[in-house]
Amino acid sequence: MSPFPDPDAAIVHVVDDDPDLGAAIARMLARQGFVTRAFCDPADLLERYGAIPAHAVVSDVMMGDLDGFGFADRLRALDPHVAILFITAWPTTAHAVDAVRRHGGLDYLEKPIDEARLSASLREGVAWSRDRRAAAARLAELSPRERQVFDLMVQGHGNKAMAGLLGLSPKTIEDHRAAVFAKTRTQGVAQLIALSR
Repeated sequence: MSPFPDPDAAIVHVVDDDPDLGAAIARMLARQGFVTRAFCDPADLLERYGAIPAHAVVSDVMMGDLDGFGFADRLRALDPHVAILFITAWPTTAHAVDAVRRHGGLDYLEKPIDEARLSASLREGVAWSRDRRAAAARLAELSPRERQVFDLMVQGHGNKAMAGLLGLSPKTIEDHRAAVFAKTRTQGVAQLIALSR
């Protein structure tokens, strides 16, 4: 079941320790059609996130006790399928690389914010989040044994190898393979590999 009551709503939270700027960005995004909420304390959002999940979060990098990168790490632990965009008034190449590589950021934007770029990045982020959530829901339908077969399939193991590794007959492996394809709504190993990512 989706954590979002309205499946069509693109929900975005904005976190900036400057409450006026955070509220202004949230209003700007609301005009673009996003459902937004501004937070000036990242710890407050983390505490409440389970009740108010989002497709994407826009986070300032330089904040008080918890900077944007530490916040992103904690948020990602709560929700691996939320898109994160970083904003900063003090851009550096090192931060931009960290934002993407180490902290899973989708984009890294400099203040003042380019509204068109932020909106485009968020639309991409919301689409990514929806795709990841749908993939996770399909994988959650697999039984523990089907998940083992899935994992071995995406590693490139054939039926005989899987049968040997799992102590099952090739016929049973065939049945599990068919169930994996049916439940994940895929038609080949290449699609399974894409789903696993």
